[in-house]
Amino acid sequence: MSRAERIAALKAAAKERILILDGSWGVMIQREGLDEADFRGERFADHNGQMKGNNDILCLTRPDIIAGLHDRYYAAGADISETNTFSATVIAQDDYGLGAEAVRDINLQGARIAREVADRWTAKEPGKPRFVAGSIGPLNKMLSMSSDVNDPGARLVTFEQVYDAYLEQVRALHEGGVDLFLIETITDTLNCKAAIKAILDLEDEGYEPLPIWISGTITDRSGRTLSGQTAEAFWNSVKHCKPFAVGFNCALGADLMRPHIAELARVADTLVAAYPNAGLPNAMGQYDEEPHETAHALEEWARAGLVNILGGCCGATPEHIQHIAGEVRGVTPRRIPERERALRLAGLEPFELV
Repeated sequence: MSRAERIAALKAAAKERILILDGSWGVMIQREGLDEADFRGERFADHNGQMKGNNDILCLTRPDIIAGLHDRYYAAGADISETNTFSATVIAQDDYGLGAEAVRDINLQGARIAREVADRWTAKEPGKPRFVAGSIGPLNKMLSMSSDVNDPGARLVTFEQVYDAYLEQVRALHEGGVDLFLIETITDTLNCKAAIKAILDLEDEGYEPLPIWISGTITDRSGRTLSGQTAEAFWNSVKHCKPFAVGFNCALGADLMRPHIAELARVADTLVAAYPNAGLPNAMGQYDEEPHETAHALEEWARAGLVNILGGCCGATPEHIQHIAGEVRGVTPRRIPERERALRLAGLEPFELV
């Protein structure tokens, strides 16, 4: 199946059913009990500094573990699995002293691993094709907020630096064979805009355009992203790229995320996606919400007509995904609304002029 055929199949499937994304990667990798040598492998055996905790590097040093996790999530019922490239930019990987060559290889191999596993499942179950989303995570440096409380204009990076970092990532993910891009866990909308521009500019280089899925993060009960936007303002800020899907993930469990997903479902004229945490972490940082509890909450969202894509974030295991897939099987996906034509802008709040 060509990439164009896979994209067509993805869009067709989204009209027929609620699609299922995979779950947490961090919690599953932690359960492997890996040591420093696993993260280093042969390639980084003599690299200065600690590598343990750099989960993305496992695409190069322990590809068997990454392939195995894709396998488990597809087996659990996921239609879409993310590449293990959440922090694979030169800006984020600078914390581990890794440069452009290693970062490119992480993204390229991460996409190839996921592609191979997805294709194997599609061949085995042609009636349920599997898809690969190129994971583009947030940075540890923000464009919208000062890095110095005494200097509101202080920034550790420029827009051009963020754009260049994302362009390098998305180019490698594209070449590795992803079906769509997933800009996720967005805390800073301006960083997200740099990633969007990088993706759109790939077309100028002759790359085939791919669907874009944008997933922000409401950080607390204020109902705003870390850079201060409401759900509707966030949508107004990113809708110009005509995304395949928009939604929220991380930070909150299903109960606290629901009103923000409902707001997006009201205003977004595209697919709405959500993958909350398995509840909130306990005092030890662990997630106690059982798979059936998460699935029950998301089933209510589905039956209320709020969502088109569901999955899990922090704490969500293959068992969570299996329960979610089972609970929403046969439920009609959200109908995309037709909104009156209007001028819609946003700062921290939305503005509409009909």
